[in-house]
Amino acid sequence: MSKQVELIMPKMGESIAEATILKWLKKEGDTIEIDEAVLEIATDKVDSEVPSPNAGTLLKILFNEGDVVAVGKAIALIGTEAGAAVEIPLVPSSNGHTSNGHSSTQAVSSAQVVSTPPSNAISHEKPSGNRFYSPLVLNIARSENISMSELEALPGTGNEGRVTKKDILSYINNRGNAAVNSSINTPTIAVQAEPTATSVKVATPATTSIQDPDIALMPGDEIIEMDRMRKLIADHMVMSKHVSPHVTSFVEADVTNIVKWRDKIKNSFEKKEGEKITFTPIFIEAIVKAIKDFPMINISLSGNQIIKRRNINIGMAAALPSGNLIVPVIKNADTKNLLGLTKEVNSLANRARNNQLKPDEIQGGTFTLTNVGSFGNVMGTPIINQPQVAILAVGTIKKKPVVLETEYGDIIGIRHMMFLSLSYDHRVVDGSLGGSFLRRVGDYLEQFDPNREI
Repeated sequence: MSKQVELIMPKMGESIAEATILKWLKKEGDTIEIDEAVLEIATDKVDSEVPSPNAGTLLKILFNEGDVVAVGKAIALIGTEAGAAVEIPLVPSSNGHTSNGHSSTQAVSSAQVVSTPPSNAISHEKPSGNRFYSPLVLNIARSENISMSELEALPGTGNEGRVTKKDILSYINNRGNAAVNSSINTPTIAVQAEPTATSVKVATPATTSIQDPDIALMPGDEIIEMDRMRKLIADHMVMSKHVSPHVTSFVEADVTNIVKWRDKIKNSFEKKEGEKITFTPIFIEAIVKAIKDFPMINISLSGNQIIKRRNINIGMAAALPSGNLIVPVIKNADTKNLLGLTKEVNSLANRARNNQLKPDEIQGGTFTLTNVGSFGNVMGTPIINQPQVAILAVGTIKKKPVVLETEYGDIIGIRHMMFLSLSYDHRVVDGSLGGSFLRRVGDYLEQFDPNREI
C-alpha cells in the first residue's frame, strides 16, 4: 500500500526560522530517489538544496517558488512504499490551501501575508500596503497595543525591509523614552546575522532615513540588478558602518619563516594528505593564540551589555566565482591543530566555491579573517562583520630589504614581509587593546618554528 510522507522545511541553524523557495527541481508526478534534491531554498545566510528523505513520487507541492516557509512546515507530499513511512492523509485544496498553492498556516509569502491574524489582532486593522508581517510580529503588536499605522511606520531589518521580532521588541523598549530623548544615544543593536541599514536603533524616533543619491543616466550606461546575495552584503556593510565607529590599526610582520617552511613541506603534505596547505590555517592559528591572550577582542555588544564569547569561531572571508563574498566559519578553532585547521579551511573554501555550504556553516562567528593579499593588495581597512567587534586583514607577502639586528651589528637582509590591519569597534575596543592584540598576532607569525612538524 502506498504511503504518504511530508517533506519538511529543514532546520538550518539556530537563528533561522524561515526560508524562501527559490526553485522546485522536481514537479508533481516525478520520481524521486532517496537523498535526491527536490528544491532549492534560500535564507538570509546561504542558498542550499533540500533532499528527499524517502524514495517515491512527488505527489503534491504545497508552496510556490518565491514563498517564504517557516522551518518545520510541510512543503510537499511524497508517495512511497517504504514501510517506515508515516501515513498521513492528502491535504485537500479546500482545507488549508489557497488558490496560489499556499498553506493557510504559513506565516508569510514573498508578496502577501497568508496567515490571517486573530480577529482581535491590532484592532481588526489590516496592512494597507505591500508590506508583510509574521504572525509573531502581529501577536506582539496586538499584546502591546501597537496600531497598524505604528507598525507600518516601523523600520524593518529583515529581508526586503520586513519587521522582525527584534525590531518590534526594540521599538517597544524605546517607545516610552522616545519623547524625552532629544539626542542620539548609543545604538541598541539586536544581535542578528544579516540586518539591513535601517537596523540602527537609537533612542529617538526614526524620523529620517538614508536616501540613495539621485543618479543621472548617461548614453551607453547599463543597468544591472543586484542579486539577492549582493543586496544582503550591501545592507550588512552599510549597517555595520552606522552601528560601529571603526578604527583601523596596522602592523608589519616578518613571515619569512612561514614562507620557507611552507615551501619546504607543501609537496610532501599534498602527497600525504591529498590536499594543499595554504597560509590561511597558519594565520588562523596565530589569531586563536592571540585571542586567548586578549579574550576581550572575542566579544559582541548588545545595547550596553558586552557579551564575552566562550567559543572561538573564526570566520574566513571567501570570494565566490560570482564576485560576491561569503564567510564560512571554523567552529571552536582553538580545539584544532594545524592539520585540522588546514583540512577544514580547504573543505569550507571548496564548498563555498561550489555553493554547497550549509546555513549553519556561515553563522556563529566571533572573529573574522579576510585575505586582501589574495588580490595583490598590500593592506586593507575591512568593515566589521556584525555582531563581532573586530576583523583582521592580511595583505600580500612581498620581499623587502629589511634592517636586521645581529650580534655583530645591524645588517640589511631580504625578508618576506606582510602588513596586517585590524578594524575594530571603538565603542568597546580601545587603541590599547586593538593595537596590542594585532601586535601579538604579528609576533606569533614571526615566531613560527621553521623546523615544525605537521
